[in-house]
Amino acid sequence: MRKIFTPILAAVALTSCNQGSKLPAIAPDIITEKTPNDTDDPAIWINPDDASKSIVFGTDKETNGGVYAFDLDGKIIEEKSIKNIQRPNNVDLEYGFQLNDSVAVDVIAFTEREKQQIRLFSVPDMKPLDGGGFPVFEDETDVEQRLAMGISMYKSPKDSSLYAIVSRKIGPTGSYLYQYKLESDSTGVSSNLVRKFGSFTGGKEIEAIAVDNEMGYVYYSDEGECVKKYYAEPSMGNKELACFGGELFLEDIEGIAIAGYPNEEGYIIVSDQQRGQFNIFSRKDNSFIKAVNLSTLETDGCDVVTVPLNDTFSSGLFAAMNDEKNFYFYDLKKALDLKP
Repeated sequence: MRKIFTPILAAVALTSCNQGSKLPAIAPDIITEKTPNDTDDPAIWINPDDASKSIVFGTDKETNGGVYAFDLDGKIIEEKSIKNIQRPNNVDLEYGFQLNDSVAVDVIAFTEREKQQIRLFSVPDMKPLDGGGFPVFEDETDVEQRLAMGISMYKSPKDSSLYAIVSRKIGPTGSYLYQYKLESDSTGVSSNLVRKFGSFTGGKEIEAIAVDNEMGYVYYSDEGECVKKYYAEPSMGNKELACFGGELFLEDIEGIAIAGYPNEEGYIIVSDQQRGQFNIFSRKDNSFIKAVNLSTLETDGCDVVTVPLNDTFSSGLFAAMNDEKNFYFYDLKKALDLKP
């Protein structure tokens, strides 16, 4: 497989991109093609028929932005990319959304900040399912508190209900996140608010959200405080379960990715943005394990899958935003240097 990131380029990049992390820098296996504006957040779709044809979707955050599709060589797939989106911020995906009794589709959802809404598209045919968008935070009178940023999907193991959990640019000290249930009937897909939750210390903002479907938790970055943990199932209540890791970050606590393995093993990977590294926590008890320097600049969003995709990503794929209008792709074992 041809790699965009050659050994010579790697040496140059790792020298120039050291942001203060004293850890050895790990070079990416692939650097994607650049987007026009400002990359922010990736989501990895595993092709069920051929994992080597999986797609990494990544947002390009600007008024003339889009959600760009990349193959595993880092090349933009033009026909799968969604363009002319007004400041798409974060993106997530889920498998098997039931459209009717006989049809289920995989979907991506992303925030469109300047329109105060979320979008929903089927994958891989990239058809809109939202009639142009679902408004969010409609009960807020202040437009600034309706500017959607983070999003994560949750598929309930209880009844397969699909939810989108959304954060915004600014918000109150409580009920910062809104949770919407996505439902389909003969008239199309609808989005219905079912829950408001999530404390906020008020220091910076809440953007990054990640859901652990199997264990039933949602995590989000209260950027100036800690990583916070709640139940993802609305019926389980709004009690904060944990607030961890804050002392380990230099400034902003950013993107979150969950690497899940059987028997509740795995890792929660969180971007330590200004230090230029990632802090890794136990999926079981949220204890700190280690930090790694993946040579990215100012990483916002990240995502991970733990199944083999091809020869390059034989142990899974970790994708991270890099502040040069691109994304870095790593073989998961190489990136984390850990075993489940």
